[in-house]
Amino acid sequence: MVRLLTPLKISNLDLKNRLIMPPMATSRAGLQGEITSPLLQYYDEKTRGGYFGMVITEHTFISADGKSSFHQISSADNSMLSGLRQLCDVIHNNSCPVILQLNHAGSGTNINVIGSQPIAPSAVINPSKSNLELPCELKCDDIKKIISNFANAALLGKRAGFDGVEIHSCHGYLLNQFLSPLTNRRTDKYGGNIKDRILIHLQVLRAVRNAVGDDFPILFRLGATDNMDGGLSLNDCIVAAKELENEGADMLDISGGMCRYTVPDSEKSGYFIKQAKAVKSAVSIPVIVTGGIRTIETAELLLQNNVADLIGVGRPVFNDSNWVKSAISKYASIRI
Repeated sequence: MVRLLTPLKISNLDLKNRLIMPPMATSRAGLQGEITSPLLQYYDEKTRGGYFGMVITEHTFISADGKSSFHQISSADNSMLSGLRQLCDVIHNNSCPVILQLNHAGSGTNINVIGSQPIAPSAVINPSKSNLELPCELKCDDIKKIISNFANAALLGKRAGFDGVEIHSCHGYLLNQFLSPLTNRRTDKYGGNIKDRILIHLQVLRAVRNAVGDDFPILFRLGATDNMDGGLSLNDCIVAAKELENEGADMLDISGGMCRYTVPDSEKSGYFIKQAKAVKSAVSIPVIVTGGIRTIETAELLLQNNVADLIGVGRPVFNDSNWVKSAISKYASIRI
């Protein structure tokens, strides 16, 4: 069969094909982050028929000060368990494995959303958006609390029935802010060279693993490059990828850093192909690439060229709920 339809096993999770529904914010949660009927209907519609190999939810906030925007889903406390279980059940009923994405916005939010001054690795204005304000620099005790919040949110996801979690470190959010030299000016153990800037990533990964156990997949979404002067380099990204693999990440999901999820030449197919291929060549765990992949032919070609192991197709699916059904049907009878 074509590579697109080849199964893949990740930890104890069996994927039937290589097409991923990537995280895409919908702003359909309630004001407190609760799961709503429109949100459930959205995921039911997008996953109906079970054509995706895996679904990764839109990002959820792990604590109130890490909320990115209004109507974002919450994974911040146990009161969300019932709703998250409903979301998980809807997707499972459509025969798709589902991963819960966990995030802290850091300085990628504002006081109107969280009610307080945003926090960040350093008191530096975040360059990923044009309307962000000066954040407050985190103390080490604050960092320990954030690590604990990631672990608690991951355990909540496991209790709700999710098949794994994805830790978000791209698009200018908190962990990405530690990763990027543009926003990390710290002089303690969390700042400096790339191995120091990813210390919090390794500590989060370790804490999440301790919370959920060895047989629960942990994905890491990595902002591979910033595409800005003085920003994260691809060489540093490869170092980070290797360290995450060594710490026990089950999969890496490659996207953008401070450039968020687009790049200057965004008319081209596949914004982060170069980054994904470099990471895949450096690690032995599966790699996902998402961003600007608009046709099933492109997805197949990326797999055949060993750019990545799985392909996330976002906007075509967001705009057309039948896109993946048509794509799978088209390729089901092709042999190479």
